[in-house]
Amino acid sequence: MRVSALLGCGIVVLSACGAMPVTGDVKAVDASQPGDSQVQVYAVPPREGAAPLEVVDGFLESMTSDDPDFRTTRTYLTEEAARTWKPSHGTTVLAKAPNRNGPSLHDKERRSAETTYTLTGDQVASVDAQSSYRPLAPTDYSQMLHLVRQKGSDGKQEWRIDIVPDGLVLGQSDFKRLYRSVNKYYFAAGRADSDSALVADTVYVRNRTDPVTRMDTAAQTVRTLLEGPSDWLRPVVDSRFPTGTALKRGVTSLAPDDQNVLKVPLNKKADKVGQGACRMMAAQVLVTLRDLTSARVGQVELQGGRGPLCSLGADEADEFASDHASGAPDSQYFVDDKGHVQRLPGADKGDAEPEPEPVIGPFGAGPVAMSAVGVARDEQQAAAVSANQQDLYVSSLVAESEPAEPVVSSRAKKAEDRLSAPSWDGRGDLWVADRDPAGPRLLRLTDGQGAPQEVEVPGLDGGRIEALRMSADGVRIALRVFEDGHTTLKIGRVERTGSGEAERVSVQDLRQAAPQLADVTAVSWSGRSRLVVVGREEGGVQQVRYVEADGSTSASGVLPGVNQVTAIAAADDEQLPLMADTEVDGIVKLSPGDNWQTVLKDGSSLVYPG
Repeated sequence: MRVSALLGCGIVVLSACGAMPVTGDVKAVDASQPGDSQVQVYAVPPREGAAPLEVVDGFLESMTSDDPDFRTTRTYLTEEAARTWKPSHGTTVLAKAPNRNGPSLHDKERRSAETTYTLTGDQVASVDAQSSYRPLAPTDYSQMLHLVRQKGSDGKQEWRIDIVPDGLVLGQSDFKRLYRSVNKYYFAAGRADSDSALVADTVYVRNRTDPVTRMDTAAQTVRTLLEGPSDWLRPVVDSRFPTGTALKRGVTSLAPDDQNVLKVPLNKKADKVGQGACRMMAAQVLVTLRDLTSARVGQVELQGGRGPLCSLGADEADEFASDHASGAPDSQYFVDDKGHVQRLPGADKGDAEPEPEPVIGPFGAGPVAMSAVGVARDEQQAAAVSANQQDLYVSSLVAESEPAEPVVSSRAKKAEDRLSAPSWDGRGDLWVADRDPAGPRLLRLTDGQGAPQEVEVPGLDGGRIEALRMSADGVRIALRVFEDGHTTLKIGRVERTGSGEAERVSVQDLRQAAPQLADVTAVSWSGRSRLVVVGREEGGVQQVRYVEADGSTSASGVLPGVNQVTAIAAADDEQLPLMADTEVDGIVKLSPGDNWQTVLKDGSSLVYPG
């Protein structure tokens, strides 16, 4: 390895060593602009007369580089393989850099003309051609590299790879170094523009410059936004960009000017959109890039083939999202030791802890003791499960009323087999799971009223829903599912057909959200695309961690430990404190940059609206 400093950037030149170096002497490097210093990794071509193993190692190493268009990487391939190899086909993520197993030493005759190496490892994730990440429980990976001798430009015989799988194969550490997670945003389908909700679609883009497109991170992100939602999310979201809309040819960089205005040049497909649709397009771009660029984007201006189309300021973007995550309710609700529902107003707004107060209506002082509560996002009504977990009640939080009859009842014999804690989505619908072994079911009540409708969940495959949390956008649901002796976390897509009383809802295409956790104790949404999860790895201890909705590990990582957590609560506004129910310390909170602190010694089932 050779390391040098040039114009404030560290340039790492790769030799055939199989992975980024993690050992060796530490040396000081002087840079003219230390604040802008970045490490870039460049590949080196195969040396003359390189043995097959050197060629394989050099090829694998060069895939971890910033090699433009992978030109140097292709020099390890035959001319035909170099022409047809598609590095953008997808990325295989292994726990560690791939192992390579070659032919035995006695196989000399075959090695005189051709040879084969097998790449192996534990695959932990894949990234498809749409840049969508999918985590996996560690799975055996095995792919073949076939090498032949071919004449070089000087007429000498050189080993080159002629059979190679498309895409990249990276160890987890290299993947995290080269790629970053970003959220692109679309509108929830089937809702009027006045009732729109932005839905995060998480993808991975290349840090700095993409070797294939030569685009910077912002341009890559807008490019994926314009290409449309991922296949998993596509059935439940819409994009306001006309089909075929793309960045103007030659645009490889996007950055706000000195007035914090980001100008986005588009092709002619966007020229005929109306002002209303154009402003919604600008909202998609603005919210997508809000936390991505180093300089804060204050305004987005979309430009077409004939000049400016429309512009939108940062303070105007939230009018297109009914969930308004930035202005989410900050009140908290819990069940006290008498089974009554109480409210903690204005959480974390001052130095003094707010005093709890009983909610208005029968939940605050009624005759039925409750065990769990769920509050609608507009805080107009709530749902609560009785202390024996048999009945679900709904009541107003803004007007006094008499105790009503239960809207759902479970027939299960044991309390732990009855109703889960309820959850409200961004549309105002109420969701609850009946865990009765004789007939487990997921139920939805439109606007929290009327007869409950059973929701089909075809991907359960015999598993039972233990708990659920709805996302603010109403198109995703987080489920704790018990199967094969373990409780795991799955994310489902909420699909709706029909309208009014004829509307039918199902949860489709369940996928693992935290396959690294053998058992999940509690889960809550934290913002538009992130979840906070309590669980443990196989043979490990309980931990609290953030995961993205696509199942990838959040940059926030594992949170400070807290003892014996039974429930967790997070707000749509990620700046509000994280709350947890514990068996030892009661209800505790974790504010940004702080440690866990006890809020209430008595009480349980603390929740934010939703």
